[in-house]
Amino acid sequence: MDSSHPPVAGIVHEAPDSTVRLRPVAEDDLAMLRRFAVEPGLVGLDWAGFRDAAAPARRFAEDGYLGERTGGLIVQVEPAQSGPAGFLSYLQGQYGGRAPYWEIGIVLLPEWRGRGIGWRAQALLCDYLFSHTPAQRIQAGTHAENTAEQRSLEKAGFRLEGVVRACEFRAGAWRDGWLYSRLRDDPSPL
Repeated sequence: MDSSHPPVAGIVHEAPDSTVRLRPVAEDDLAMLRRFAVEPGLVGLDWAGFRDAAAPARRFAEDGYLGERTGGLIVQVEPAQSGPAGFLSYLQGQYGGRAPYWEIGIVLLPEWRGRGIGWRAQALLCDYLFSHTPAQRIQAGTHAENTAEQRSLEKAGFRLEGVVRACEFRAGAWRDGWLYSRLRDDPSPL
């Protein structure tokens, strides 16, 4: 691991072939976050057009992506010398009453997809959020055609709740999404 990114205790999953670690965003990671904003197709089906390439630096300067209601962590795979593998985001929401929930999302660079990194990173983030916040629910959405992410969410302990009709505008049309959730009482797969 790059010595400029010290290990973050407690947010790690070790497997025989690799270790997945979640860590705070560092200044060196901004190049990857800028790429996600301006490279068509890099984020897969979630491409929604060009975004402000300077926004990641502004957000990093504001709170290092560690806000109280919204934030993100870097997915690091060890042993690896090639930098970050991707980015996990979390956003607080509230359905009713006073109980908040988290909505999470992940984007991995293409070279890290299909290697069992995504489900481990998402499970780690859930365990982290359940350990450090009182939320009872974490949810994640994906596209009907994204079977790889559906499998990843299921491996990370999520259950399919249903279809959210016409919830996003992408590629010139309104598209349905699939909503998954993991509750605090659901067992962690890690």
